[in-house]
Amino acid sequence: MVLLDTHTLIWFMFDDSKLSETALQTIKTEDKVFVSIASLWELSIKQSLGKIDLAYSVKEISEKCGNANILILPIEPDHLDCIKTLPDIHKDPFDRLLIAQATAEGMALVTKDTIIPNYDIKTIW
Repeated sequence: MVLLDTHTLIWFMFDDSKLSETALQTIKTEDKVFVSIASLWELSIKQSLGKIDLAYSVKEISEKCGNANILILPIEPDHLDCIKTLPDIHKDPFDRLLIAQATAEGMALVTKDTIIPNYDIKTIW
């Protein structure tokens, strides 16, 4: 089981040439691939602020996830409790939530982010 970081999802959906070969093969071959609802929330915020230019709504992206067999991971209370135990290394609240979700669910996080590997979490890139 793997969880995709927000940028990983966007690159997989729209420009997989930006993914490493390891990341791309993992997404294509893993039994269960998840994206957090927090990533869709982050995309919505970035679209509303003009920080990302996507021709698709968040609803359309979630439908594309379904078509690609990427499951949407909800935010659970255990994930939120896990955030409290994380060292204060990463400042981005969305990344902290993804780290907590991956930790709580025993998933590897597919990410290019260079700060996330400083946590006690398996990352793939």
